Amino acid sequence: MAAHENAPQEPVRFETHPDRYRHWRLDFPAEHGGKVARLVMDVKEDGGHRPGYPLKLNSYDVGVDIELADAIQRVRFEHPEVRAFVVTSEKDRIFCSGANIYMLGSSTHAFKVNFCKYTNETRLYLEEASAESGIPTLAALNGTASGGGYELALACDEIVLADDGSSAVSFPEAPLLGVLPGTGGLTRVVDKRKVRRDLADAFSTIAEGVRGKRSVEWGLVDEAPPKAKFEEAVKRRTAALVERSKRRPHPPVRLGPLEAKRTEAGVEYKYVTLALDAAARTATLTVRAPAGKEAETPEELAKAGDQAWVIRAFRELDDALLELRFNRPIIGVVALKAEGDAERVLAVDAMLAKHKDDGLVTEARLLVRRVLKRLDMTAKSFFALVAPGTCFVGTLLELALAADRVYMKDEDGVTVRTSAMNGGAYPMGNGLSRLQSRFLAAPEKAARLLETTAPIGTADAVKAGLVTFAPDDIDWDDEVRIAFEERAAMSPDAMTGMEQNLRFCGPETLETKIFARLSAWQNWIFQRPNAVGEKGALTLYGKPERPEFNFNRT
Repeated sequence: MAAHENAPQEPVRFETHPDRYRHWRLDFPAEHGGKVARLVMDVKEDGGHRPGYPLKLNSYDVGVDIELADAIQRVRFEHPEVRAFVVTSEKDRIFCSGANIYMLGSSTHAFKVNFCKYTNETRLYLEEASAESGIPTLAALNGTASGGGYELALACDEIVLADDGSSAVSFPEAPLLGVLPGTGGLTRVVDKRKVRRDLADAFSTIAEGVRGKRSVEWGLVDEAPPKAKFEEAVKRRTAALVERSKRRPHPPVRLGPLEAKRTEAGVEYKYVTLALDAAARTATLTVRAPAGKEAETPEELAKAGDQAWVIRAFRELDDALLELRFNRPIIGVVALKAEGDAERVLAVDAMLAKHKDDGLVTEARLLVRRVLKRLDMTAKSFFALVAPGTCFVGTLLELALAADRVYMKDEDGVTVRTSAMNGGAYPMGNGLSRLQSRFLAAPEKAARLLETTAPIGTADAVKAGLVTFAPDDIDWDDEVRIAFEERAAMSPDAMTGMEQNLRFCGPETLETKIFARLSAWQNWIFQRPNAVGEKGALTLYGKPERPEFNFNRT
């Protein structure tokens, strides 16, 4: 039976380090000259994020995925010599059996959905590493890959499956659990691997999966060599990935701890503050501009390392967003603020734009892009508050452009400002910049705003379409307060559905399909009695009783 929605869940912490990994081993085989990072999955059965379920057969929970996300990010910053990823398993005849069923069955609905969302984002990190950082990926399936295990493989560029008579790829979610492959599996099978729809239909309802030659014929994997030739095939394909890599070199940057200070009132970081008002179900998320002079060249950026504002501030923002998602489910509305010296932000933006072809600058820009996408996908209402002392400029203007509404005080000296970084450096999941997404009906408005180098006052920001409401000094406090109170009083289910529909306008991509379609429908299916009811398939998994379905189609 699914856990009661108000039952406490263990707080989730997203910082880790390879020295503390329990479920993954990150190594760099000498045979490839250190140019390959191997992510070896060896999940410890007794290492679950919370007690109550064994992580058998390389099944995973959020703790396993936190380590994977950390490893991918560290390779990108700390190991610039790496030119390919290989994802494989330490266990014999099992690659990964997917998300742990007992963990899902004992989790709150909110946790299940956030877990699937985080896992989706981590898979996208592998794909982005290949497409944008020049680190192609290979899934070396030395055993069966089921459900989320096969979805992890699908996030890689190439898949090799050992043909040993028993190893298979499978999506058993629909036939066994009454749910869907929760991390983009259906979309990646047909959109990414371009498997025929009828074959994908058959595959997704065959609980035992597809093996060997047929898995290649159907397009589910790229190669299925006999077990005796499996390692040779992996080495051959890995060497080819290394050769095709277009990774740009850069000095290594070590990612140190964030040293967040956590209390019931919120979380304090160096550049980010998350302040909570649990009684009102609101929060304020503030990002501060650099306090001093920042790097002007890639060499200075490398010297500053993880203390560079663009790296440190956005790692902190990422952690704060995950804190909101997983540990503060009661919070419904978040005020977004940006504070500090606007000129210092614009100086950072100038460096990021001028040196966009540098390897380390590329990784810094991609980090910002990933974090802003995390904001886009966070199921909270975001209202940006532009007032005296705020600095919504350039990269920090993206916070306001990502918000569901923008309130800008009608007062002299209150301004916003664009930079080159608003012109597509941080595209959304739909492939458009946030300015382009804002002005779908009038693309020329986005172009004009990018040509505007001067600060934009409130009246002009309203005319330009950058602002939702512009109360004056007399009305500001009351209007903002009422807006937050009204939003917090509305159904969070309706608000999440509304926001996710409105945020992703314009073109549909594989990424928007995964999040807009899958997140919405998986969210719905996870609440249906056929899955989580007393006689639901997910509830009864592993028990002698058979599930009882309501066979009415809706």
